[in-house]
Amino acid sequence: MAQFQHHDVIETAQGASQLRFAPQDGGRLLSWLIDGEEVIHWPDAADWSQPAKIRGGNPLLFPFLGRHRVDGQIGRWRDAQGVVRNLPMHGFARDLPFAATVEEATGKAGARVHMVLTDNDATHAGYPFKFRFEAIYQLADDHTLDVELVTTNTGSDALPYYAGHHFYFALPHTQRAETVLELPHTRRCFQQPDGSISPSEQGEPRYTLDEARIIDRFHCLDGAPNQPVKLVMPGLNRSITIDLERPGSLPWYAVTTWTETPESDFYCIEPWLGLPDAIHNGMGLRWLEAGQTEKAALRISVAPLR
Repeated sequence: MAQFQHHDVIETAQGASQLRFAPQDGGRLLSWLIDGEEVIHWPDAADWSQPAKIRGGNPLLFPFLGRHRVDGQIGRWRDAQGVVRNLPMHGFARDLPFAATVEEATGKAGARVHMVLTDNDATHAGYPFKFRFEAIYQLADDHTLDVELVTTNTGSDALPYYAGHHFYFALPHTQRAETVLELPHTRRCFQQPDGSISPSEQGEPRYTLDEARIIDRFHCLDGAPNQPVKLVMPGLNRSITIDLERPGSLPWYAVTTWTETPESDFYCIEPWLGLPDAIHNGMGLRWLEAGQTEKAALRISVAPLR
């Protein structure tokens, strides 16, 4: 394996694109470069001892995403029998090692990186279910990345889950006001201080990334998206299109927008299968029956502005 920041990583390339992954560190896509320029951001001085705190790449959110809580305590959930269990915010996948295989490139497509997490003693206390969770990445060409999350219930009881992505797109903070987010028809809401989800309001078809009203907001998709999610970035002379209508995919529930501070040189656009605390509020909660498999797929395309 290649070395990056003193860690074993997988590196693949196709034409102008380069991808870097850390399977043993949460199955994370670390970065995506095109012609040496960041599309997916990774910090120069990442603290690998606290992977959940690293602001970069694409942390995998599973089995739950966002904040869940019981009696005001974040990181706890109550099962159908009333048992309260501990499970970290955004789940445990981003903190655990994945097994990985790489299938060589064929034709225009790049190598296929397939990372797998299965249940074990470390997962059972907080999530007493048997599962197989897979993240699959492949460059369809040197400007197009296909991503699949595949969940299989390998146990005998129905399995609750709602997974998602946390893509950190590279963007100088000084360019937020000129960068436009275009969305299909959505309803906008957020998680309130008590953990409940706010009443939704009609979403806008476009926002600029300097708008405070989209920080930590959920843009819930009303049915099948009639257009992709798109970032238009004049300062970088590029647009990024996220196609959420892929063959065989589950419907994505929402797209979340977030960044950390006014000076952060990234902006997160996060396709989610549910909303925070769905295990209690039911908003996007999925129940996967024994032996069943579900796939959530998307495609990210990068193009120069014309």
